[in-house]
Amino acid sequence: MRLTTTTTPRNRHLGTPRAAATAAVLVLLSSTTTTTRLFTGAAAYAPNFITKIIDSSQKPPYDDAEKNRVGDAVVTTRFPPEPNGYLHLGHAKAVNFNFAVARTFGGRVHLRMDDTNPSKEDEEYVESIQDDVRWLQSDLPSLDGDDEEKEEVGKEKEPWTGPMRKTSDYFGVIYDFAVDLIKSGDAYVDSLSADEMREYRGTLTEVGKDSPYRNRSVEENLKLFEAMKNGECDEGSMVLRAKISMSSPNLNMRDPVLYRIKHESHQETGNEWCIYPMYDFSHPIADALENITHSLCTLEFEDHRPLYDWCVDKLWDTGRIAVKPRQIEFSRLNVKNTVLSKRKLITLVDTSSVSSWSDPRMPTISGLRRRGLPPSALRLFCERVGISKSDSSIDYSELENAAREVLDDVSPRAFCLLEPLKVTITNWDQGSSSLEDFEVERHPKVNMGMKVVPFGKELYIEQSDFWDVETQGKPPKGFKRLVGGDKVRLRYAYVIQCDDVVRDDDGKAIELKCSYFPETRAGVTPEGEKRVKGIIQWVEKSTAVKCVINEYDRLFTVEEPGKERDFLEDLNPASLKVYPKAVCEPSVAFDALAMLSLTRSGKAKYASDLRYQFERCGYFALDESASEKQLAFNRIVTLRDTWATPPQKNQHAAAGGRNRGGAKQKQQQQQPVEDVRRVALKVGTILSAEQHPDADALLVCRVSCGADDERTVVAGLANIFSVEELVNKKVVLLTNLKPAKMRGVESTAMLLAAEAEDEVQLLAVKESVPDGELLSFAGIEPPQPDEMLKSKGAQKVW
Repeated sequence: MRLTTTTTPRNRHLGTPRAAATAAVLVLLSSTTTTTRLFTGAAAYAPNFITKIIDSSQKPPYDDAEKNRVGDAVVTTRFPPEPNGYLHLGHAKAVNFNFAVARTFGGRVHLRMDDTNPSKEDEEYVESIQDDVRWLQSDLPSLDGDDEEKEEVGKEKEPWTGPMRKTSDYFGVIYDFAVDLIKSGDAYVDSLSADEMREYRGTLTEVGKDSPYRNRSVEENLKLFEAMKNGECDEGSMVLRAKISMSSPNLNMRDPVLYRIKHESHQETGNEWCIYPMYDFSHPIADALENITHSLCTLEFEDHRPLYDWCVDKLWDTGRIAVKPRQIEFSRLNVKNTVLSKRKLITLVDTSSVSSWSDPRMPTISGLRRRGLPPSALRLFCERVGISKSDSSIDYSELENAAREVLDDVSPRAFCLLEPLKVTITNWDQGSSSLEDFEVERHPKVNMGMKVVPFGKELYIEQSDFWDVETQGKPPKGFKRLVGGDKVRLRYAYVIQCDDVVRDDDGKAIELKCSYFPETRAGVTPEGEKRVKGIIQWVEKSTAVKCVINEYDRLFTVEEPGKERDFLEDLNPASLKVYPKAVCEPSVAFDALAMLSLTRSGKAKYASDLRYQFERCGYFALDESASEKQLAFNRIVTLRDTWATPPQKNQHAAAGGRNRGGAKQKQQQQQPVEDVRRVALKVGTILSAEQHPDADALLVCRVSCGADDERTVVAGLANIFSVEELVNKKVVLLTNLKPAKMRGVESTAMLLAAEAEDEVQLLAVKESVPDGELLSFAGIEPPQPDEMLKSKGAQKVW
């Protein structure tokens, strides 16, 4: 941290030029992009049964049948959503995997709207689907082709290959193919009603019956199908059916419907058609016409695959296609504490249980984007879920953990107070209109530049950081924040002491009168004084900017909404908590106003691309509703998993058994084995120690961990040990933690220490133990450390 001690007029912090602020946000967004792991999927997805199938046609040893089917065709996949709703988490898995497969094998991806049901489709959904796919694949290389499908001049390149396609583009070809099937005796016009067709179809245990219209002549079928096409028949009076087998064990093969009559205008073709193909018929035809090599879909289509293959084989016989696509199914994504049924999502919107499809509590892509989730976090989540044939339900915390892992690296830190409480520094002697600037790094580990945090006579702290003994009684054990008559440290600034409390007529604290200690600036603990443990955030009052904070949480309280009752009854009443009087530091307001300017000018698309870690509160993003008059931020995710079930202190006793000493001892030994053995604790010797150039409380130590293994350790020991005490001291280090920058200096290990009765001690090691020796715990098997622990929270080793 760098500190300037000059006094500054109050309006200095409110007059930052808009151009400078905008430039700062552009730099911030750029650094956010470059520090994000892209999670491309090309190598991130573990090899799975689908990639192995594709591999067998691409390199030796070949699968002859697969090699002959694909031939020299480029591996091509597709994503064919129906434009009758917004995409959700389940679609995200399909999108990311299809693009990952294409990138892995140097292939292509087609985006195609399955617009075969005009009664449920809307242009709004078409636009939202394109936006969602663009966003999910943002920051990744485009798969747009360089041949006949070149991008239009002046048009931004899309992530998918070529133009967005629509099944309606092929209505003419699909109709001609249906005529071919009639001519070859493979299709007929049926006049049974829907109820009669259901009766004739049979069941899983009984074969079906032939329709009395099944043996109409080719001429009659052609004439009737032409009449259907010309609008001469009522809806429901006739359908075109495939002639396969009414005794097939697969119900989907019992003369499935290929075309039905719908007298409705289509958003693309207008009133040109009044008959529309069924998905099971149009889908394989569109795949084949587009030279799709691998049609990847979820397991509910497994029973439809024989019909898919039947259509492709019949189309192949006509000579209309050059490649036979292959349908392969994988498990769909099921996530606990939410719903992914389109019908239920529509119900949530229609009943006003949420504000819209893009409500930040919704599992829709637009909702997650508005909430502030980065696309790379969604890709990481999908990669971790993986691809298999087994259905399973994924805990919602897996999505949150992926978000935290990505957000930790890309989110600058800032102060925001949800329920501010006024603090007046009574011994501030620089004048009530003067401020002191603290220049601090935006991010402790990633270079995102610096920001200015002003300090002055009047401040705000978080209401919950003050324990009012008079109204709340004795503070709970372990409470280290501010109590009347006691001290606390303001992060980056000074130690303050609460001397008096101003109350309203109801006795509620509305202002704290405090004194500050100038000699404690920037983390310094004066010699001979007791170190203050508690550290809290704060905002200077005159430069504080009011904002609305929306704290979002999981939409449902149970893992399987609707399992026991109407799913709407399982809604979480605490899924949104609004703080209308929150305040944030001025740098956040400058960034937010600059971002709003960028979105208006088209230089940035989404306000939610501006994300923060509001210290001790969680990760937040600017909401699309924010304006210059009213800033608003949405909580993306908490800093830690608040839904995890806490471990029971005595599981054996809770089960009704007697917890005898032997059982308890055995349990204590067994429970930590899995995680403890993953930690690499090594012996080392401190070779040198020196003051950190930008932080008074930090020391930079050079530590030997054996031959050819020298580590740099940044530790908050400057106020505890002298340099002389540390040099040549034997210590224990955690050596497989992810390296982190501490005020600009990378720390590649962590010293182990303990605190008891206000005294800090480093873990002692006998001088005879050699540097680099891997330590183990008594009573536990030898360690098997991870090569690298990704993070404390994600690995749960701690």
